[in-house]
Amino acid sequence: MANFQLTSETAFKVKTKFLRKYRDLANEPLDFTPGKEDQLIEDLMRLVKRDRTYIEFTIQKALADTKGNRL
Repeated sequence: MANFQLTSETAFKVKTKFLRKYRDLANEPLDFTPGKEDQLIEDLMRLVKRDRTYIEFTIQKALADTKGNRL
């Protein structure tokens, strides 16, 4: 279970930050439905070839400063 909750607005910001860091994800569908955070984590784990801890940490870091550009 994810340690965070996303809204459509925060999911868009997280997606934008991931696309800046991993430019090769631009062609991948990163659709998000509220309440399906675990599915987003699994998709990102597969796409960036990292473990769940890294993905959750990165998302939480992106959520810490939603107005900034840094990830």
